[in-house]
Amino acid sequence: MRTIISAVACVFLAASLQAAELSGQYVEARTCDVWTGACFANAEMNLTGYHAVLAWKFDKGRIGDVKLDGLSVVAVIEASDTLGLPQRGPAKAVLLVDKNADTSQREALIQAAKRLGGKFTENVVAVESMPINIHVGGCPEGGCSAVDAGVARIETRCFKALTDKACGHEDNFYPPLARGVDAKSAYVTNHTFVGKGFGKTWSDSQRRGAYVGSFTLKD
Repeated sequence: MRTIISAVACVFLAASLQAAELSGQYVEARTCDVWTGACFANAEMNLTGYHAVLAWKFDKGRIGDVKLDGLSVVAVIEASDTLGLPQRGPAKAVLLVDKNADTSQREALIQAAKRLGGKFTENVVAVESMPINIHVGGCPEGGCSAVDAGVARIETRCFKALTDKACGHEDNFYPPLARGVDAKSAYVTNHTFVGKGFGKTWSDSQRRGAYVGSFTLKD
């Protein structure tokens, strides 16, 4: 009986140590339009949109007993097909972890990115420590942001009603890639990746391809 109770206690302890409570700011940029009309989306499908940068800044966060308050993590994604469509193969991710994290926080940030990114961050091909700065806000519409993670950068602005509409039927054609996101679509003025994790880099701008807002996850 004691053996059974001890085994149950160990399982409960392991589960509690992996419990996550995460919330903070979120920025996502892709190499295709996310706020767009269907005709424009169809013109991009499986021609572009294979890459994305997802950035999380933890206002409050923990994995088990490890606190992540004030730290950040960025996931750089490469998919087999346009993100948001059915995929022929698994996505690959390079994780950029806040250089201010200690050893336990570094591991917790990796786990947080895997949980928040879901299937897009399951297959991690590289992890690098970087100075990361993420800022969200600065305009009433909620679309302004800046992410600087060394080899990955994002800058966005709010939509301009007179110049950013192409057909008048734009909407959020693709939802955000991460879990627990409450965000508005935004206009990308700069989206770059110059790292080595995929053997390729990109620079993408002047695109209606971002989400900016917040995230919350408890499990």
